[in-house]
Amino acid sequence: MGYVGPAVVRQLRRAYPRTRLTGFDTGYFANCLTAAEVLPECRLDLQHFGDVRNFPEEILGGVDAIVHLAAISNDPMGESFEAATSAINHRASVRVAALAKAAGVKRFVFASSCSVYGLAGGEPRTEADPVNPLTAYAKSKVLAERDLSQLADEAFQVTSLRFATACGMSERLRLDLVLNDFVASAVVLKRIEVLSDGTPWRPLIAVADMARAIEWAVAREPGAGGAFLVVNAGSDEWNFRIGALAEAVAGNVPGTDVTINRNAPPDKRSYRVDFSLFRKLAPDHQPLADLPTTIAGLCAGLKAMGFSDPRFRDSQFSRLKVLERLRSNGLLTQDLAWRDGPAPGTTERTARNEL
Repeated sequence: MGYVGPAVVRQLRRAYPRTRLTGFDTGYFANCLTAAEVLPECRLDLQHFGDVRNFPEEILGGVDAIVHLAAISNDPMGESFEAATSAINHRASVRVAALAKAAGVKRFVFASSCSVYGLAGGEPRTEADPVNPLTAYAKSKVLAERDLSQLADEAFQVTSLRFATACGMSERLRLDLVLNDFVASAVVLKRIEVLSDGTPWRPLIAVADMARAIEWAVAREPGAGGAFLVVNAGSDEWNFRIGALAEAVAGNVPGTDVTINRNAPPDKRSYRVDFSLFRKLAPDHQPLADLPTTIAGLCAGLKAMGFSDPRFRDSQFSRLKVLERLRSNGLLTQDLAWRDGPAPGTTERTARNEL
């Protein structure tokens, strides 16, 4: 029930039309729908609501594979809710995997991040290079990968997909991601302000291509990477400098001005990534989107929503703002637990769909 999930559900339903698909989510962002024709979770057979930190092992019976997306999902949220980020992104992820292994689940797909490379000068980073996590979010992914590796064996296959920075249209659109922010700024403000000096590198991947990578990982053969695989998921062609990315958006949204703060202090987060291993292991699931098409899709999606809010960074399009409002309204505790939710360890609410 986040930004990436709707694309994953759609892809898996298309790839495995007769497979039983079950969702589990705490629902922080369930109401943040954007230009959705239907509730994305209608494509599931069953949707559970609950806190992944209190994951109920009884719902794992008969499950063949888990796609684990649950996380406090960017650096600003990680800084504001550091303890919850560690508990959810690291410890809960490993606990779910351990429960899954004990229940006989065969495959576990973990959504990791290229942000683990942090400040990485020189050549594009490969999976064999040292990690350099600079934030609570990135550190949580490194620790989760470390502990998941200890669970993997020939009966329990773990795939950690180190995704490039997500972008593109979704039924739960986020605008607190670099490309999405630039497109929204171009559409509603006709200007893009790059706060850095424009030189930092970022790899990107469209959410639809993330879903295709997950489809591959769910069915990955043991010979393609072994019991535990860490792989950068993205495309070499989608490594961009931030300034060039802003110029590309302006070039596709006529009338957009770009300003770059050439005197800004260096951005500590800068990394190019080598995706050759993913290209070798998953030749039929390589990214299909290109940058102009992704920008155009975002523009069309924003238009369909009637998007016109110049203060979008203070709205539901920023996941940090959503959590802060839930906290200030007394609905969430500081550790991001629902105040009126089920007690720890109890069975969560469910919703069934007839497909």
